Amino acid sequence: MRAEKQILTKEYLTRLNASPFFIVVGYSGLKVAHLTEFRNRLRQAGAEVHIVKNSIFAIAAKEAGVTDMNGSVTGQIAVVTGQKDISVAAKAVKNFGAEFDKLKVKFGYLNNKRLAEAEIMLLADLPTIEVLRSKLLGVLNAPATKLVVLLNTPATQLARVLQARAEQAKPEQAE
Repeated sequence: MRAEKQILTKEYLTRLNASPFFIVVGYSGLKVAHLTEFRNRLRQAGAEVHIVKNSIFAIAAKEAGVTDMNGSVTGQIAVVTGQKDISVAAKAVKNFGAEFDKLKVKFGYLNNKRLAEAEIMLLADLPTIEVLRSKLLGVLNAPATKLVVLLNTPATQLARVLQARAEQAKPEQAE
């Protein structure tokens, strides 16, 4: 292998190892302006896309431990990687693919597990990690809130009875 290909392979291997996930997409037929828009959307999602030669990607993926690509690296491919939540990146890919039919999801990897196109689309439909955390916090807080209300109810009712009794006693004292 030529020296420049080795450098590109090592660079791409570093990129794959640094990211907990990657999504391989086919971009055949997309114009440069569309790819620029795609890059901008992914940047907002905390991800990035790189166009890579199939042979270089295949070598880098093999060195990264990805073995079961089964000939799915064909045609013009771009690879989406990121440091944040895969569902946000998958959502950006899905939305962009819905707008521009030329972008096709081929497969992906999350923590060394192969993901089919359907699984990536399923991840795209998930809420963000922040939304899931807030829902979990709400679920955990609900029993405590109900317990506090339940414990305070008898005291509140007793206070209302005493207040009503005190108000009844006041007019009698005035007479």
